[in-house]
Amino acid sequence: MYEHTYPKKRFEKTLAFVKKHLPAHCHILDLGVENPLGELLKKEGFNVQNTSGEDLDLHQDGLHINADAVTAFEIFEHLLNPFTVLQNVRSNKLVASVPLRLWFSPAYRSKNDPWDRHFHEFEDWQFDWLLEKAGWKIIATEKWTHPVNKIGIRPLLRRFTPRYYIVYAERINT
Repeated sequence: MYEHTYPKKRFEKTLAFVKKHLPAHCHILDLGVENPLGELLKKEGFNVQNTSGEDLDLHQDGLHINADAVTAFEIFEHLLNPFTVLQNVRSNKLVASVPLRLWFSPAYRSKNDPWDRHFHEFEDWQFDWLLEKAGWKIIATEKWTHPVNKIGIRPLLRRFTPRYYIVYAERINT
């Protein structure tokens, strides 16, 4: 996925957010396959375990791991039903990021890779609502832009319009 590009700004912002809200050396269940961001977390002392790439809409056995925290970086937009995933993770802490819906651009869809498609592109309030309905209390959030080095109206808008949204949440004990 990152053969030709490395999202340096996104990874730096995400890593700083995780370090701010999770203690070093905690055991993290990271939803999704091993990736460069997970490797950065490991270098910072986090104990990261990934799911194995199973379709989490259909197979949620990989969620039944006891971890200090669950992370999900740009995962929920690919799922048809992120609600059940959020309900079924065993951790009481969650750090999750999603790409925000851009009003000037259609939802992302790779024509070559059926796994690389967005079923959801959230507005921040929609993601907050999803988390709250699934039993999570939002503690902290952050947004940032994703400028691209191209010329045009849409690249100009990307300089000012937030593209990513990250949340730290804790499970509400019911």
